[in-house]
Amino acid sequence: QVQLEESGGGLVQPGGSLRLSCTASVSIFNFNAMGWYRQAPGKQRELVATIRKIGSSIYGDSVQGRFTISRDNFKNRVDLQMNSLEFEDTAKYYCYGDYRSTDVWGQGTQVTVSS
Repeated sequence: QVQLEESGGGLVQPGGSLRLSCTASVSIFNFNAMGWYRQAPGKQRELVATIRKIGSSIYGDSVQGRFTISRDNFKNRVDLQMNSLEFEDTAKYYCYGDYRSTDVWGQGTQVTVSS
């Protein structure tokens, strides 16, 4: 089965940086799009960033200019570079992939921003 595995979550201070990685069990060329969503307790899951196979990307308004999504086809991986982290960025981050029109989700990795 197709699987996505996240890594890189942890505790970081406000203003700090963190890089999340999502590794797929198959070539990410098979994904129409991949990206990241996040969900904090008591809140709805929201879009963080996605990148399409053609290369275009979109970002949630709250992370625009601070986060950058990238793709590494050789490593079957999509990364999320997070800079200038804020308290509001605290959430569980989930990797997402549109695998030939089928939604695939990772188990998630926790990001906590705290002083």
